[in-house]
Amino acid sequence: MPYALFVARQGLQSVWKTISRKGLRLLMTFSPEEKKTTAERRLRGREQVRKLRMADIVVVSFGKAGRTWLRVMLSGVYHQKHGLPQRALMGFDNFHHMDPAVPRIFFTHDNYIKDYTGNRDSKTDFYDKKVVLLARDPRDVAASQFFQWKFRMRPGKKTLNKYPEHEADVSMLDFMMDADAGLPKIIDFMNLWADEAPRVRAFMLLRYEDLRARPEETLKALLDFMGTPATGEQIKKAVDFASYENMKKMEQKKTFWLSGGRMVPKDRDNPNSYKVRKAKVGGYRDYFEDGEVARIDSLVDSTLAAYFGYGGKDRENATTAQATSGTG
Repeated sequence: MPYALFVARQGLQSVWKTISRKGLRLLMTFSPEEKKTTAERRLRGREQVRKLRMADIVVVSFGKAGRTWLRVMLSGVYHQKHGLPQRALMGFDNFHHMDPAVPRIFFTHDNYIKDYTGNRDSKTDFYDKKVVLLARDPRDVAASQFFQWKFRMRPGKKTLNKYPEHEADVSMLDFMMDADAGLPKIIDFMNLWADEAPRVRAFMLLRYEDLRARPEETLKALLDFMGTPATGEQIKKAVDFASYENMKKMEQKKTFWLSGGRMVPKDRDNPNSYKVRKAKVGGYRDYFEDGEVARIDSLVDSTLAAYFGYGGKDRENATTAQATSGTG
């Protein structure tokens, strides 16, 4: 398919998705807000299930775990391998349509699929897929989610996902401890995936911290797992392309086509409204007093599965083998 035609198709799909969601809300004008939310979540779940079934590879992550960074890094690899335009950011199947050798990669936060399939207590929907779980220390995720909620998240999305109300006066600590938005929710998400990982046909745990510490080595392991290996030079260039400094520049310049709000600041004068903000490992500590940090750490140590290497002794002794491994 010619790229111009594909761009037009993507635009129409985006418009249709918006119309269908708004149309659903319009049809339910007189219904209670709870029913509207349930119906919209189910509609979004149906959209995601379609992509899940078509996908060659699924990348699952909680929000703010580094998905955009990984997406840019993978885009950098495929730009080189397949001669694709550098202003194109990998979506679901846009790269596949430009070159069928690129797999369909479904990036999902896995927060609506269960609303359509009803599989809330298992990952049955993913069992027959090749899955990469991108994990990040939940404390850094929760801190980053606070800024996402405060400066980037649309009011309707806050309602849809039970985040605090728009412009609510919520402290960062209260947000971190909130069962519907903060650490408890993130930990539950991670623990269920830890339990279900052995049941997935092919599974890889990919830690954000390992991508930061050993980007080229970790990206190579990921590409090998995905079945799209790259040369050392291609990997190095992709890592440089997705560097913090370059991503900040690309966001400021709105470099990528059809990226929606992924790589666009909400307020150019507010650094906390950028998608690319700090990218600091352990950065949550910068926002709290020692006693608050101890409370946060205690929650993680007592409730998060040791599988991820972020709690107690496992946080100190995590190995590369724990961080990036494939089974199946």
